[in-house]
Amino acid sequence: MPRITAFIALALALCLHAEARAQDYPSRPVRIIVPTTAAGLTDLAARLLAQKLGAVAKQPFVVENRPGGGGTIGAEAVAKSPPDGYTLLMGFHGVNAILPALGAKMPLDPVRDLDPVVLLITVPNVLVVGPNVPATSVQELVALARVKPGTLTYASQGNGSSGHLAGELFRISTGIEIVHVPYKGPAEAIRDVMNGQVTMMFDVVTLALPNVKAGKVRALAVATRERVAAAGDIPSMAEAGLPAVEVGAWFALYAPAKTPRPVIDWLNAEAVKAFGDPEIRDRFTAQGSSVPLGPPEALGTYAANELARWRRVGQAASIRLD
Repeated sequence: MPRITAFIALALALCLHAEARAQDYPSRPVRIIVPTTAAGLTDLAARLLAQKLGAVAKQPFVVENRPGGGGTIGAEAVAKSPPDGYTLLMGFHGVNAILPALGAKMPLDPVRDLDPVVLLITVPNVLVVGPNVPATSVQELVALARVKPGTLTYASQGNGSSGHLAGELFRISTGIEIVHVPYKGPAEAIRDVMNGQVTMMFDVVTLALPNVKAGKVRALAVATRERVAAAGDIPSMAEAGLPAVEVGAWFALYAPAKTPRPVIDWLNAEAVKAFGDPEIRDRFTAQGSSVPLGPPEALGTYAANELARWRRVGQAASIRLD
């Protein structure tokens, strides 16, 4: 009996100690690991968040890029870090939904090994074609593909990217034959669409709009159910008769599994304040993005739905990344 009492006392002391530490959070520098290269949307979101959180906490929030493995190298580093809130992950659609949905071999389970904090940004894809492609609408492009089955091509940012899945969803929804041409990133892919080497591409609106406005590519439809304010003259896929073709990128903050709830709550509250600021929100909206925010549970539900949806698309298109 004394041993049981001592054990209970020790467990209670440890819980109280952990709670006290969580209430002092953050008391030293925090790392936000970005599992992609610098200058991309994942990196930009992390740096903006780090700046805002650091100003509030009076502690440095340092962004560290750890690209590789489609994002799994950086995500694994966070998953294996102590669950104390001092190592965080700027997650995104690829590593937190698409890769596990397509059966990729991963050194972590994103659902089991990471705790959701907040969904920061969503940005839809837009279907663009080269300026010399004789199609000015989705219907004309589909008709062209049916006249020339197997000759039209679509570029993507790489196997398992949102552009790849969007292209497959488009192919399945229309019943056309188009050929996937994967690249190692968005810059190389859009370049070959511009010069006519590839017919089309699903690019994120934020990156595509400058090229559309410059006349380097032609936008046919945004992969959404409703039009996007920043691209109001571009119809949605729902308007084109393809409401199922709803695809986009998203970026969210995660912590290692079993991070104390007070730490999660602090990060969520401060991130919501930062990205909910009208100036910040308007900046993203002007670029075609949305700032959903919400509690950690909202991110958990969103990511679970994304994972289930891409699993269905992967099965229908016979895509596996194992």
